[in-house]
Amino acid sequence: MMAKKGEWVRIHRVILRAEERTAKLPEDTKHCDLEMWTKGELLDDAEIGDDVRIRTAVGRTEHGRLIEVEPYYTHSYGKFVPEIIEIDKKLREEMGGIA
Repeated sequence: MMAKKGEWVRIHRVILRAEERTAKLPEDTKHCDLEMWTKGELLDDAEIGDDVRIRTAVGRTEHGRLIEVEPYYTHSYGKFVPEIIEIDKKLREEMGGIA
């Protein structure tokens, strides 16, 4: 996919490989690379997977591998939990029907 100069994109970069990190890290952390994902305005046309430069919202210039064009949030609060409805009903009863 071609990304055009000026488009809002997300990049990824490994800041430090696991073997380059300090030994003073917790066991489960010291075996992981230190990685960065950041978003900004693409400074030159590129394809997904290319090494690119961006300008972040605060004006920093960063570089990394282009991974996404026009990124958006995809988080949620999880799947529906029916017990929450029952808890809501009981709380409303106990509070005298206050909405």
